Amino acid sequence: MVSTTGSVLLAPSPDNTKYDFMYYLKGAAAGGICCSITHGALTPVDVVKTRVQLDPIKYNQGLVGGFRQIVAEEGAMALTTGLGATAAGYFVQGWFKFGGVEFFKIKAVESMGEEKAWENKTPIYLGAAAAAETIADIFLCPLEAVRIRSVSDPEFCDGLADGFVKMFKTEGIGGFYAGLAPILAKQVPYTMAKFAVQGAAADAIYGSMGKTPSDLSNQMNVAVSLGSGVIAGVASAIISHPADTLLSKVNKKGAGGSGSMVQRLANIAKEVGFVNLCTVGLLPRCVMIGTLTAGQFGIFDTVMNALGASKFHFHNPNEKH
Repeated sequence: MVSTTGSVLLAPSPDNTKYDFMYYLKGAAAGGICCSITHGALTPVDVVKTRVQLDPIKYNQGLVGGFRQIVAEEGAMALTTGLGATAAGYFVQGWFKFGGVEFFKIKAVESMGEEKAWENKTPIYLGAAAAAETIADIFLCPLEAVRIRSVSDPEFCDGLADGFVKMFKTEGIGGFYAGLAPILAKQVPYTMAKFAVQGAAADAIYGSMGKTPSDLSNQMNVAVSLGSGVIAGVASAIISHPADTLLSKVNKKGAGGSGSMVQRLANIAKEVGFVNLCTVGLLPRCVMIGTLTAGQFGIFDTVMNALGASKFHFHNPNEKH
């Protein structure tokens, strides 16, 4: 059964059904793989970033100092805290996010026509990313709640499954979705900026070379994705950072006092202050997201090529090649 599934995924789509069900399945698989690998690899950076956001008084020595402090106090393995939840959660999220963006933007082009779609690339990117990310976050939120709790309290659980059981017993199903509002506030703008900026940056790079994706080799297209991904990562990190800080804090036990989720978020924002929401932990987040986003787009393109899928690119129908 596994070999049959693998054979199906590896089979190239027929030319006349280029963007068929199998294309979207391959896009989803590539998205899951690229997000799981990149987020998993950057778990140590995320551990430091989360600690800085949760306790900036204690962790006040920057990114490198934070690494040294955690290793000195808890050992090197502390930097892998939450790795299981991160890898699993972001595989699921990447599956729906990248697969969803491919689906929604291609359907928009089919509905509007190539010329109108070319003129409205940015709105299509923004709409496709918002819709796909919203769906993805519903699946990501429980895993992210367990990850943040385990990072803020290393004694909380002995792994992903144990964390789910303990959180469900103590807080019920609501505990898994306590951070849904801030995760949507963080991830939806982040993903909208990520795909729109990456698309615009990639177009600018292709334009500066006087080439289109079809003119270049797979390796060159991956290189363009890596370069545009760095630009998109830094931009999206800055935009989403305040909500990321709120998400880290609201999942910490007792944060924001009692009351509704909106009231707790408001209490945290008041305590932290707007400037700190926007700046505390921003440098490590830019390093993390810039690297992560470049890696995601590069791995996504590489996996799509390996699966025999020709990645969708917007096309100007008035240009002759």
